[in-house]
Amino acid sequence: MHRKIKKTIKYTGYIFLSLIIVLITGISYLYYSADMMQPKHEPMIPMREVSYADTIIGMVPAEVICNDTLDLRFYSGNFLRHSESGLWELFVRGDALERGDAIGKLSADLLHHQEKVFIDQIHQIVPSDSYLKFLRFFIVLFNRNLGRNIPEEYRKEIYGISLSCTHDYDFIGTPYERQLNYHSAHDLGHAMQDYMLVGCSSFAVWGTQSADSSLLIGRNFDFYVGDAFAENKQVAFYAPEKGYKFASVGWPGMIGVLSGMNETGLTVTINAAKSAVPTGSATPISILTREILQYASTIEEAFAIAQKRETFVSESILIGSAKDGKAAIIEKSPEKTVLFTGKEPNRLICTNHYQSEAFSEDERNLDNIRTSDSPYRFARLEELINEKQPLNTKAAASILRNRKGLQETDLGLANEMSINQFIAHHSVIFQPEKLLMWVSTSPWQCGKYVAYDLNKIFKGYIKLKQEVFIPELTIPEDEFIETPEFRHLLTYKKLTPLLLKKISRKEKIEDHTLKTYLASNPSLYYVYEVVGDYYEAIRQPQQAIVYWRKALGKPIPKLQEKERIQQKIKKHS
Repeated sequence: MHRKIKKTIKYTGYIFLSLIIVLITGISYLYYSADMMQPKHEPMIPMREVSYADTIIGMVPAEVICNDTLDLRFYSGNFLRHSESGLWELFVRGDALERGDAIGKLSADLLHHQEKVFIDQIHQIVPSDSYLKFLRFFIVLFNRNLGRNIPEEYRKEIYGISLSCTHDYDFIGTPYERQLNYHSAHDLGHAMQDYMLVGCSSFAVWGTQSADSSLLIGRNFDFYVGDAFAENKQVAFYAPEKGYKFASVGWPGMIGVLSGMNETGLTVTINAAKSAVPTGSATPISILTREILQYASTIEEAFAIAQKRETFVSESILIGSAKDGKAAIIEKSPEKTVLFTGKEPNRLICTNHYQSEAFSEDERNLDNIRTSDSPYRFARLEELINEKQPLNTKAAASILRNRKGLQETDLGLANEMSINQFIAHHSVIFQPEKLLMWVSTSPWQCGKYVAYDLNKIFKGYIKLKQEVFIPELTIPEDEFIETPEFRHLLTYKKLTPLLLKKISRKEKIEDHTLKTYLASNPSLYYVYEVVGDYYEAIRQPQQAIVYWRKALGKPIPKLQEKERIQQKIKKHS
């Protein structure tokens, strides 16, 4: 019997070892067979004739020429300028490789900065370089099919950009691999929206609800990866060899579309919906919306493009169309794609949940409606539009800047229940039938909105030695900037990460710092949760409970956050 047990253990060990070998072999095969489909050749950039007024006359050599006084850069018929508004304005044309090469050459320093702040943010979560290398292994497995899910045109453009990227982060991947992966990072952020990365709000009105009856669209892009990530906002104007000319708002190196409008008056904005954590990559949402903006002129054409691409997260894509004179929402999940045209005439509102009948019984969507702040922001947008209609551009800006809750409830500043959460990377207003777009300037959407006339820009009627935006159409900065409450907000923003760092180290915080912090944002639940966490860290649980209970008495965006605080109280009661 003893011999039989030994024999059984021996064979079991062989089987277990065989399974491990098979598993390692399988994973190794998946890792080493991963193919990002990097283009095989480098771009050759010919000299181009310049057609824009007041630029260099004649032929522009294929090297970057800078005008330091204006912060104006030229490269092979392409331009990058730094506006007095703080926005970077990129003008790029040609085929995919030409565009990518020009973007890289014109903005190499900006690309380096953008990548550095992104990696620095990751380092705060994953401080070890060796673990980051280990993480790379899983990113390669996850994104092993990313290349085949991104159209060749956009892979070539990304490759052209990557030729100007730093090699400082090659331990994470080659410049091309990293730039490709960054375009899916946005989707992973959406999939992790419970972790405060995203919560966008947008709306469209036309007909009787618009002041001049034409289509009007407003959106906040609340994607937050730290304040430094949003320092260099970019408005890119594309004249591609194929498809329509278009304008897009994002950051250096981002070729996908987050908010944009093309020469036919078609607009695209994206809002995350509740997603399961993806197990593998497909087409990134921003690449899909780039394809829509470049190749669609109507809602029907946009929907057809959305149907043919598989995505790995769920998204609501608000499409505005000058040709159709209205807007619609493409509700897209990894399983299905639906066109939602609205339940009320002349109006569409979009936050972070689906509205169509097709998703009315979807479990993830129902859970999102039940547990998140998306329905609250939706109701607040309804309330504000009803109060201010018919809307003009200034009214649209005031809605996008609104920091209060339903019936003017004081939610505390930076509450996710508000339309203005003070985390927006950018905010945009479109008038598609007039080809006008307004882009917010820092801080968040509190700065002025500067207006661009795409009619003139796409026809080359601009003077690069003067401002490209139209000064007389500027929407002034929010008066809130001049108030003591705004200065208190900046104090809250500054102190929160400092307090969290001290709490993680269980370090003592001076009483006057705690008092300043509590006074900086007294209506926000999170202030009291943080102070409660501090008292827990220094082993004063009863004092911690006092502040956690105060937090529960304030408006809390998500059920998950409320339950988190309740669990802390229960643990020490």
